[in-house]
Amino acid sequence: MRLIGMLDSPYVRRTAISMHLMDLPFAQEPISVFRQVDAFAAINPVVKAPTLVTDDGTVLMESGLILEYLDRLAAPERRLNPSSPGDHARAQRLIGLALAVCEKAIQIVYEFELRPADKRHQPWLDRVTGQLQTACSLLDREVDAGDDWLFGDRPLQADVSAAVAWRFTQLMVADRVPVDRHPALAALSARAEALPAFRAAPPV
Repeated sequence: MRLIGMLDSPYVRRTAISMHLMDLPFAQEPISVFRQVDAFAAINPVVKAPTLVTDDGTVLMESGLILEYLDRLAAPERRLNPSSPGDHARAQRLIGLALAVCEKAIQIVYEFELRPADKRHQPWLDRVTGQLQTACSLLDREVDAGDDWLFGDRPLQADVSAAVAWRFTQLMVADRVPVDRHPALAALSARAEALPAFRAAPPV
C-alpha cells in the first residue's frame, strides 16, 4: 500500500503510526498538498492528505475512513479499536476530541500562515482558540487515569490520536495550550512518542 502525504500533518501521521502498530506494510510518499499539487493530483485529483492507495489500486481519503479500512486488514491482536460497545463508545469520544484539537490547531495555523494580516478576523481566531483549549482540557481530563494506556496494556487508536494531536499543538500553537495546564495529555504523548511506531513517523 502507498500512504501519500507529509508527516507534519497530524492526520497523515496518525495513519502512518497506526499502520506501524497494526504491522501493515506500506510505502510512505511525502508529497505536499501545497508545494507539489500536480504530483498529488496525479494520485488523487482531490489533493487531500492523507491518501491511501490500496494494493488493488483503490484510492481512499480521510484518515478516519482509511483507518476503518485498515482495521479490517489487521490481525485481531493488532487492531486498534476496543471490541466492547462501551469501550468503543469511549474511544470514539476520545478520538473525536483529538480530531477537534487537530482541526482547531490547523485553523489557527492557516489563519497566520496563509491569510494576509489585514484579512484576519480576530473574533474568529478567538472562537477557534477557545474551541482548541476546551478540546484539550476535556481530553486531558479524560486521559488522566494513571495507567500507561487508555484501554489496557498497549496503545489503541484513542492513544495514537490523542498523542499525535498533542504533539502537533506543541509544534505549532504551543502558546495557546501550555503543557502545565494539560499534564496528563502531555504525559500520554511523551510515553507514546518513545515507541518505535511513533519514532518511525516523526512529525517533521
